[in-house]
Amino acid sequence: MIAVRDVSWAYGSARVLESVSLSAPHGRVLGLIGPNGSGKTTLLRLLHGALTSPTGSVTVDGEPLTLLPAREAARRVAVVVQESGADSALTVAETVLLGRTPHLSSFQRVGRADHHAAAEALARVGGAHLAGRAFASLSGGERQRVLIARALTQEATHLLPDEPTNHLDIRYQHEVLGLVADLAHDLHRTVVVVLHDLNLAIRYCDDVVLLGDGGIAATGPVADVMTPEVLEPVYGIGIERVRAGGRLHLLLDPLPAGSHQRRDLRDHPSPHCRPEEHRTA
Repeated sequence: MIAVRDVSWAYGSARVLESVSLSAPHGRVLGLIGPNGSGKTTLLRLLHGALTSPTGSVTVDGEPLTLLPAREAARRVAVVVQESGADSALTVAETVLLGRTPHLSSFQRVGRADHHAAAEALARVGGAHLAGRAFASLSGGERQRVLIARALTQEATHLLPDEPTNHLDIRYQHEVLGLVADLAHDLHRTVVVVLHDLNLAIRYCDDVVLLGDGGIAATGPVADVMTPEVLEPVYGIGIERVRAGGRLHLLLDPLPAGSHQRRDLRDHPSPHCRPEEHRTA
């Protein structure tokens, strides 16, 4: 579990986060959502120690992150950033094998067990056939799979993907997030993921933290937070929640929330979608 208590951050005089607290347990996917500039990536960087809050604390499985040696922190927390290694000359197999670094001493070479762990991780994300390819030659979706495999090879129990669907087409967005959700649920990992797309969040997250105005506007299970009443004041757009194909979906209206021009889906529903009558999943 990652627990955050009263952390804050400012860039110069611009305060981004103020007294933010949250917890991310094992076996669940926690999504960080909110408008641009609300502090999603900043909060994620505080969670893995790239930034250190001047207030409060971040703990990993009950231990203060600031007191963990860098190698130990890397054994527990893995970060997945899409741009990572885009110009690398390494092969996919070599890239995944880098995940073993926290488990090796300064002059220790990788061994058979390390190669086996890397191969298993690559196979788990469906990328075994990519092993000999140059990492830089991969598509965006393939790169994300490889970076997740590297995180698995790291054997970290906490996975922090930062906008893993950025620049991916629709198919790969769902494949990558489906994989991330499976890792949380099947391997009992803690997953905290930054997302912009609200419909991806509602489908793949168990819980969400909605950031806005320097703090947490709402937090809780997806069904409780992803409602028009909660989201509209933060995003400033009209939102309708509907059920289609047995799943919840959000329909977004670019007009200001409450505008008289806003189309009300309860008056003009799609024949394939029906509005949520009770705002529950």
